[in-house]
Amino acid sequence: MTGSRSTAAELLRFLALAAVVGIALVLLGYPATRRLGGEEAIPAMIAGCAIGVLASAMGALPVFFSRRSGARDAMQGMLLSMAIRLAAVVVLGLAAGLSGWFEIRPLLIWIAFGYVAILPLDVRYAVRGL
Repeated sequence: MTGSRSTAAELLRFLALAAVVGIALVLLGYPATRRLGGEEAIPAMIAGCAIGVLASAMGALPVFFSRRSGARDAMQGMLLSMAIRLAAVVVLGLAAGLSGWFEIRPLLIWIAFGYVAILPLDVRYAVRGL
């Protein structure tokens, strides 16, 4: 198995685990969101969790490319990953919030939950790989 294959396998494993965490978050939060926010809060919950997963996927790319290019760029890849992830959450959150398609409060709450729930997985991927 070559080095690029193992880094690609790690990235795919990370993306799959991030999706599983996002789906688990939706399943765990569905009853409370429906009870507290009503039916109109459910699309906001799904969008907030999806934003967290997409931001993590975008943030994983610098780590992936730094691992492929060698160890000298590893720290720069980790720092760039954090910046991209935060920027992606802000941009996607603003776009979703300003679109008018979602209730704002549940959207913001679930963006925060999605960000925090996937953060340990992101850190583990950036530091050690999967």
